[in-house]
Amino acid sequence: MNHVELTARIAEASPLRYTPAGIPAANFVLEHASELVESGVTRQVKLTVKALAFGTLAEQTGRLALGKSFRFTGFLVNARGSKGVVFHIQAFYPVSEQVLNPL
Repeated sequence: MNHVELTARIAEASPLRYTPAGIPAANFVLEHASELVESGVTRQVKLTVKALAFGTLAEQTGRLALGKSFRFTGFLVNARGSKGVVFHIQAFYPVSEQVLNPL
């Protein structure tokens, strides 16, 4: 199963664009920072990931403020022409700021 759930801040957002088929699309860069326990040791985790949303969701995410935290759900695909991955956003939910560690 390819399902990702990530709490992150929107670090960058490109203007809304349209695919050749006329579907709205929005590109983002998301940043995550937290502390996790791995093998009994607390570890600082930081992550930056490219993200993409299509359709009505792209229109909604295009109005979100930079720096705000959200819980994003979706899936990962290989980035076109590179070895990296892109997080395709399927849903997002507001998150209370006190839940997150500052970046």
